[in-house]
Amino acid sequence: MAATPAPPAAPPKPTWDPNRPEPPFPWLRPTIRIRLTLLYGGMFLIAGILLLSIIYLLAAQALRTGSEPLFKIVEFNDLKVTSNDCPGVNNKLSLTEFNDAISACTDHQRQVALDHLLSRSLLALLGLAVIAFAFGYAMAGRVLSPLGRITRTARAVAGSDLSRRIELDGPDDELKELADTFDDMLERLQRAFTAQQRFVGNASHELRTPLAINRTLLEVHLSDPGAPVELQQLGKTLLATNERSEQLVEGLLLLARSDNQIVERKPVDLAEVAAQAIDQVHAEAEAKGVEIRSTRAPAVVQGNGVLLERIALNLVQNAARYNVPEGGWVEVATEVQHGQAVLVVSNTGPVVPAYEIDNLFEPFRRLRTERTGSDKGVGLGLSIVRSVARAHGGHISARPREGGGLVMRVTLPI
Repeated sequence: MAATPAPPAAPPKPTWDPNRPEPPFPWLRPTIRIRLTLLYGGMFLIAGILLLSIIYLLAAQALRTGSEPLFKIVEFNDLKVTSNDCPGVNNKLSLTEFNDAISACTDHQRQVALDHLLSRSLLALLGLAVIAFAFGYAMAGRVLSPLGRITRTARAVAGSDLSRRIELDGPDDELKELADTFDDMLERLQRAFTAQQRFVGNASHELRTPLAINRTLLEVHLSDPGAPVELQQLGKTLLATNERSEQLVEGLLLLARSDNQIVERKPVDLAEVAAQAIDQVHAEAEAKGVEIRSTRAPAVVQGNGVLLERIALNLVQNAARYNVPEGGWVEVATEVQHGQAVLVVSNTGPVVPAYEIDNLFEPFRRLRTERTGSDKGVGLGLSIVRSVARAHGGHISARPREGGGLVMRVTLPI
């Protein structure tokens, strides 16, 4: 027997999040340009310090060679000596004291000259370091400008603008090779997404039409009062199966469409979306004895109203259907937190283990079941919610409630 092939490994998660908050000091971010600038400027600074040290040592050695005065006065009787730089030298000193004073004054002047050389050299080095850092920053920006262009194009593509291309000009180096490879990848992605949209449109027609015909034929036969009871029962069973197939097809098509980013966006208030979802589910919830409570504050986002309504409808429907037999409730809340619109749906219900949360968002999976028949849905509700949220640049999270049930939290950028 052939071995079962292992499932494909999940693709790595992206390390760049387009919705992450802006850091408080963006100019302190350790970019490649800053690192190259620090590298070049630091190397120049170290070389300058070494050069300055060598010059200072050489100058000190040169001055030390003439540490002894070139002459000595061996006798002076009527000699008058004055000095502005060496006030201690005068003809009132003895001959030995006079020669020592001249040597001390020479040493002092030598030290002053070295100190002046050192201070002026440090100022010159500081000025050159500033120039070097500025020059290095400018050169690093010029060298890395193609990377900035690639990054801007990638972000535009992340917003579903697959028609964008880098089209980098310049020498045939590594950066141009990277840009050309990225353009080729975008070309293939655009063709793939176009083919997918065409397939979804064709499948929408090819799958809906026969199901609609079957539903019409079954409804016509069930409307015949003279039909046998067995035939009516069979017709009702087939009609329920056909309805389930229609729900499955609609869910799959919606899931395929919502996997893409939303290009055309309009202001949509999550409070209104939640109110419409509650109105649609109210009758079903009342029949099951489930109370729906809501706290709706305005939370306007940019997106597709139909898809956002699907998020609220699926969450409220699931919360009402998967509930306790008696005394159950559903809470729906909308608000704005930390600059993001939030939709929270909580409910009572069975106890959900924390390790089962991720499975609930997989297609055709329910709590402790997989691909099983159920009168509560086709197992695509939460998958559609997650896909629509991602298409709007948001995300959904779930956590078990203490005592049973779930808390579903959808966060969307404003």
